[in-house]
Amino acid sequence: MRAVAGNDETSGLLQRRLNWRSLLVLGIANILGAGVYVMTGTAAAQFAGPAVSLSFVVAASACVLVGLCYAELAACMPASGSAYTYCRQALGLGPAWALGWLAFLEYSVAASLLAVGFSGYLGSLLGDLGVHAPAAISSPLVLARIEGGRTALTWGSGVNLIAGLAAFAAGSIQAWGLSRSTLVNTVLVVIKVAVLAGFITIGAGAIDPANWAPFVPANEGGFAYGWEGVLRASSLLFFAFLGFETVSTAAAETRDPQRDVPIGILGSLAVCSLLYVLTSTVLTGLVPFRELGVADPIAVAVDRIGWAGFAIVIKLGALAGLASVLLANAFGHSRICYAMACDGLLPALFTRVHPRRGSLWQANLLLATIAAINAALLPIAVMADIICFGVAFMFTAVAVSLIRLRSTQLELERRFRVPFGGVYVRGVWLGTVPVTAIVVSIAMTLPVALDILGQARRGDVLPAVLLSVYSVAGWLIYRYYGRPRAMRAASLLSESSGARS
Repeated sequence: MRAVAGNDETSGLLQRRLNWRSLLVLGIANILGAGVYVMTGTAAAQFAGPAVSLSFVVAASACVLVGLCYAELAACMPASGSAYTYCRQALGLGPAWALGWLAFLEYSVAASLLAVGFSGYLGSLLGDLGVHAPAAISSPLVLARIEGGRTALTWGSGVNLIAGLAAFAAGSIQAWGLSRSTLVNTVLVVIKVAVLAGFITIGAGAIDPANWAPFVPANEGGFAYGWEGVLRASSLLFFAFLGFETVSTAAAETRDPQRDVPIGILGSLAVCSLLYVLTSTVLTGLVPFRELGVADPIAVAVDRIGWAGFAIVIKLGALAGLASVLLANAFGHSRICYAMACDGLLPALFTRVHPRRGSLWQANLLLATIAAINAALLPIAVMADIICFGVAFMFTAVAVSLIRLRSTQLELERRFRVPFGGVYVRGVWLGTVPVTAIVVSIAMTLPVALDILGQARRGDVLPAVLLSVYSVAGWLIYRYYGRPRAMRAASLLSESSGARS
């Protein structure tokens, strides 16, 4: 099977500056954000109750399986593009486009969701200082609420301009240059980990155990509470660990990717899983879970402690945390698009590196604009459900790619291998880890799919329409733009190689 067209040559434009410490920071920066600062409250209030900590354990366990697959693939194929590149190498152009197109969606919507959380915490902090942002510029056009255990959508009267500006600012900083954004990310990661540790330590002393009873509330219909709700919350939180995928997108810019990328992926997963579980436990112990369905649940919790100065510090830390994830998400998004554009599937502007700053500046600004529009218009619940589908498809494709490459390309150097072995069935290697990862990833989407179908039957068709329109648009772009250009590029590369030989 041939190498990925374009990636090997063009990846040389991106400089190898990163080591395992940089990747660990990048992973923590992109994982430790929306999951703990935003989605914990929504998952607890709408689905799991205090058992949201169990939902994090389930989601983290699934992501560890997938993370092991990423680690092996990134170690043997250290190219920009991550899951897209692995799928392109193992499964071909069509599946790679489908994965890349869904990755484009999930990174864009993830940026929007993070920006909405940023807007919520900024509004809470400004409120402490006596400044109140009007709802017309701090609430989305579409609103979501829970009715009878199911999500219902209504039209609002505002546009969340604050969230839109936050999303655009993150892309602009990335456009300014990699070295600057890496330094900013490191500072922000240190701040947010320290602040979360402070919240856990001080918040533990103010917990009311009555808020944990019952730990798994009785089911109230649909996915509202009970074990059904715990699993539904797990699917909602699945994407909260997506940040480790960004580590593999940086493989082409890493000094020793065979060693450093696995450390970055697995290390960041371990650190963030522990912090997620501890923070969600303290959060639901401070505030009755039904009151946490807001964009800034930790702000609500620290206000209950009653320490005004501490509340301000925590909210500043939350803003730092969300800002660092916005930056890391913008980094990963541009690298996925870079790899696709190198194959001809996206316009050449996604490959243009600034001659002095070394950044994919045009891509960063365009992607930031798209994320800003989503952030201004959509609510958290809709964005989180849409992301779930993209994440599940990406994780499944990565596991399938590992199985394919282990079966067909035995000559690849593998300094890291997934544990627990596997068996060969008619020449196909079925590894314990990738097969389990496929099953778990598909299972994670089932509650979300059922909920979206239920919404559509009740007349709330927006999530289903968004996914359908996006899928059709992806097929049209691939069929009439991306595939012809990619085939021509591959043909020219083949002719050039033949002429040189």
